[in-house]
Amino acid sequence: MTRPISLSKWLSLAALVILLDQWSKSAVVSHFIYGELMRVTGFFNLVLAHNEGAAFSMLAGAGGWQRWFFTAIAIGASVWIITMLRKHAAQTLFCFALTMILGGALGNLIDRIAYGYVVDFLNFHWGEHHFPAFNLADSAITLGAGLLLWDSFTQPKEKN
Repeated sequence: MTRPISLSKWLSLAALVILLDQWSKSAVVSHFIYGELMRVTGFFNLVLAHNEGAAFSMLAGAGGWQRWFFTAIAIGASVWIITMLRKHAAQTLFCFALTMILGGALGNLIDRIAYGYVVDFLNFHWGEHHFPAFNLADSAITLGAGLLLWDSFTQPKEKN
């Protein structure tokens, strides 16, 4: 059995996710104006978008209360994730997945607190059908959620 990865290493990885997310958002914000789109391929664009809501801009036009609601959720989830990282230190895939979610959640939390919205810029499309714009933090959260699902299906079943 391998030795569990320390909490400080998981938190360092989450910090790297946050740094990459914030760096990429800063690069887009410094080179684009709001709504500006740059075609990269036939299925991918860079676009500067602001998301005041949650995933897929849910509750974006809810009047402002959602900013603090999603801030509270991100803080609560982060505390819970750190607790789980401590409790399940020997489960590498589980901890990696949680670390990706933690980094992504905190990356988007920084935007919410600083600007009142999350900066999105990755835009995939098929013809005229566009997937909502997203960012690296969203990608980390999605990766983490997918790995949590994978982990739940690959863990040995407990006997009653």
